[in-house]
Amino acid sequence: MRGYQAAVANVNVTFNLEAPKRHNASIVTRPDWRKMGTRSLPTAVLATPHQYHSPATSMPPTRNVIEVDSQKIDLKNRHLAAFLAWLLPGAGHYYQGRMTKASLFFVCIMSTWVLGFALGGGHVVYASWQPGDKRWHYFLQAGVGTAALPALVQGNRMRKMTINGATSPAYKPLWGGFMAPPHRPVIEDSTDEVSAWYAVSGAGYEMGSFYTMIAGLLNILVIYDAYSGPLSVPISGRKEKDGEGETSDEETTNEKETSS
Repeated sequence: MRGYQAAVANVNVTFNLEAPKRHNASIVTRPDWRKMGTRSLPTAVLATPHQYHSPATSMPPTRNVIEVDSQKIDLKNRHLAAFLAWLLPGAGHYYQGRMTKASLFFVCIMSTWVLGFALGGGHVVYASWQPGDKRWHYFLQAGVGTAALPALVQGNRMRKMTINGATSPAYKPLWGGFMAPPHRPVIEDSTDEVSAWYAVSGAGYEMGSFYTMIAGLLNILVIYDAYSGPLSVPISGRKEKDGEGETSDEETTNEKETSS
């Protein structure tokens, strides 16, 4: 009812004096229906409420539309955009139509990821939480989404084939050992498969681990940007404030001249 009253309040009723019989009125004033109440409204107005729509109900939902620097950005489905951004860097922004950011994020993050993976000889990304080999790095590397998912499959397969802390001789990794964890047991200061990886890649193994972790952390920021949108601070805010200051100075000068 409040929405209907607000809509009726915005209607300007004009009566035609040349055809008083048609409108059944002969007054020329515009009555204030807000003061008179709904009982005093003309029958024609009350009889056709479907012709008047409340502005609040006719506007499209704007919960996912934000305005930054006088430009409106439609974030669409925020949760879906965040999921797509995790699944593939830049995919969430592509879904939202933010093509420049989508391309930039995809190229930067995936190139960092591939570079780190290559520096580590293809063995720096794997999922393991076994004694002597708690690969906490993977929690950060998994930020890139799909690129790190094969490690979960390989890790689960290794877990099933590990008996009493040792890998079964019948174990064979998938995909030629791509993102497969090392054979058990892994003991520090002992010769094992991880030691062999270090011997082959040298310092590149550590650098590759850091690069892939950085790529995952960067994509977490990208996911946040896809969900919340860019920072709502207008770039031209300083100019607008300066303009307001100049206007106020001019007004002050005019007031002084008037008073003098």
